Amino acid sequence: MSYSEFTQDDYRVIDEAYAVLRASAEKRCASQEELDVVQKAFEFANEAHKNVRRRSGEPYMLHPIAVAQIVVDDISLGYKSISAALLHDVVEDTEYTVEDLRVQFGDKIASLVDGLTKIKNVLDKEEKTKQSDYAVRSLQAENFKRILLTLNDDPRVVLIKLADRLHNCRTIEYMPEQKRDKILSETMFIFIPLAHRLGLYTVKSELENIWLRYKEPEAYAEVQRMISRSVEGRKEDIRSFMEPIEKMLTDAGFRFRIKMRIKTPYSVWKKMNTKHVTFEEVYDLYAIRIIFEPAPGMSERDQCFRIFSMLTSKFRYLPERMRDWVENPKPNGYEALHCTLIGPSGVKVEVQIRTTRMDDIAERGIAAHWRYKQDGYAGEGDNEMDRWLQNIKEILSNPDVNALELLDIIHTDLTSTEITVFTPRGEQRTIQKGATVLDFAYLIHSEVGNKAIAAKVNQKLCALSQVIKSGDQIEIITAEEERPKREWLQFLQTRRAKSLVQEYFRGERKATVDYGRSLLEQQVAAAGAKKDPTTLNLLIQSCGASNADDLFFKAGIGALSMERVADVLKKAAKNTGSTSWLLKMFRRENKPVQQKPKNVEISEVEGGVRYIIASCCNPIPGDAVVGFKAPDGTVTVHKKSCPVAEEIASTQGDKVVVPHWGHGSESLSFPVRISMQGIDRIGLVNEITRYLSVVMGVNMRRLDIAADEGIFKGYIDIFVSNRDVLEKVIKKLSAVDGITKITRTDL
Repeated sequence: MSYSEFTQDDYRVIDEAYAVLRASAEKRCASQEELDVVQKAFEFANEAHKNVRRRSGEPYMLHPIAVAQIVVDDISLGYKSISAALLHDVVEDTEYTVEDLRVQFGDKIASLVDGLTKIKNVLDKEEKTKQSDYAVRSLQAENFKRILLTLNDDPRVVLIKLADRLHNCRTIEYMPEQKRDKILSETMFIFIPLAHRLGLYTVKSELENIWLRYKEPEAYAEVQRMISRSVEGRKEDIRSFMEPIEKMLTDAGFRFRIKMRIKTPYSVWKKMNTKHVTFEEVYDLYAIRIIFEPAPGMSERDQCFRIFSMLTSKFRYLPERMRDWVENPKPNGYEALHCTLIGPSGVKVEVQIRTTRMDDIAERGIAAHWRYKQDGYAGEGDNEMDRWLQNIKEILSNPDVNALELLDIIHTDLTSTEITVFTPRGEQRTIQKGATVLDFAYLIHSEVGNKAIAAKVNQKLCALSQVIKSGDQIEIITAEEERPKREWLQFLQTRRAKSLVQEYFRGERKATVDYGRSLLEQQVAAAGAKKDPTTLNLLIQSCGASNADDLFFKAGIGALSMERVADVLKKAAKNTGSTSWLLKMFRRENKPVQQKPKNVEISEVEGGVRYIIASCCNPIPGDAVVGFKAPDGTVTVHKKSCPVAEEIASTQGDKVVVPHWGHGSESLSFPVRISMQGIDRIGLVNEITRYLSVVMGVNMRRLDIAADEGIFKGYIDIFVSNRDVLEKVIKKLSAVDGITKITRTDL
């Protein structure tokens, strides 16, 4: 922030922005008195932020006005939330206190602002404190624990904070790159999953697209271009698909509207990268939403199926793509009937059938959910949203949950795919896909899990380790003398259950550290890696531990994925001594790199900084990267879009550094994997290898291609000096006769 006298233009811009907000607020306020409170909040905040500017140079007051605009337009909250949004930075940035606001605006608005101020303080804490890593992370987790409890006390605090985060991301271009990376990673790890779970689809989608635009700018531009080209080419097909639907519904007497939804750039990019498909293979690029006013005398679900029956009498549909979210709503309250129809031109279009109530909940989430609940659509605790909030409250208020594990628990809970299961009394519960019987026991209650000895699944006796499936009925068998066992940590899947078992063993720290050390030593031996400080430091970096003792302790309580550890060690063993594994060509801004002999594993650049390439994502020169500085000064470099980097940056933002590829990279080679598939033919492999070796001069490390019934699939591991070389290789190979798909994938 900066200070300078406002001009007449500044005051005019503020007044124009507020005029738009006031027009929106008038529609949400039930009386003139409520609108007067909004007006008073604007005048109070406008005076408090007078002559204060943002990094962009614009008046600071435009930020709270924009946050309030999101609160009313995208989340549909009322006058108290609008007022709190206008006032949300007053206590943090001016001399006014919460008590001052309480006198002026009453208890509720003051408490909302107080909650927002606490959230901001927590998110900034790691940048201001000089405490140890462990102390910083523990303090941050404890504060997040208190903050997220507001979901149960008053969820409006978190909803307003999401609006605040959205506007900050909209203007993120004005922030320094290091700060930008920290905010975007924190947004992806915490706020996007939270927006998804609270049903704020519009907010979630915009945050995702902003993340992609700054984390992977080239990919964002390319996907956006492909979407625009596809939409332009399919306009006539979609129009001819929608016309008969509109006629059928009109003839049947429905009051309705139809909207077309196009998959967002982030959603397309994610599907292409996680499913390893081409853009042309993203079949759900288009969707149409039929939103209708339900008629009295028939249930909403029956009316949805009536429309479905009409549609399938005209179009073919894909039964495997049918989704009934009306009978079994998602945990975020989402309801709709989904089906995929095949249009006259062969285009596949997802159709989402919703009532106006369902659409309101789908777009505005938890705020609309509670509004309709008050109108009698659902009783307290009768739906998945209420159950999820109650589950969060139990996790956060349980004294057995260690604060340091909190963010992982909440993040996993927010992002996991879920299935529906039942208690012996027929009560419906949702739990993470892949969960075991014991996970379900801990979902019911911590003591049920601690004392579990076996279970009955669909009336059949089974072990606690059995994986449960959607629709299973589960009865837990307990014994009073039973206690948690270490081996449980080997098959538990949910963070809640793992955390409760881990906490049980925290009182035995020395024994746990020794146990963890032995586990990791076994992994090191099995991978054939060296048992030396370099390997230990790599594990500390890759597993997010603060030191060796913390690493062993995490392993001992089951907080580390042994699969992940094994993968890290396997790559370490494979790449030991390779110039491609450890980085030596980073620079700081435009300062020259201190050149080293080619075979040096770790180079020292100005200031004695050492850089290590992260084995989880293997960035190469040309990739957008972010670094994390360890206590010993070593910086581990990840791709900006790496999920591991996102997790580290969200909880250890003070460790983020911004490395830059230097000029020493031309002399080094980096391993990458190219996956391919296509139509098999004689001489194909020879043609590929000849082109790589002779024409491009690229060194191949491994070739793995298999053919079956005329179709081949496989990959080639090669060494390249930078991303431009890789893209040239992919472009040239894609022109080889028989290759139909070629992409860069993880090693």
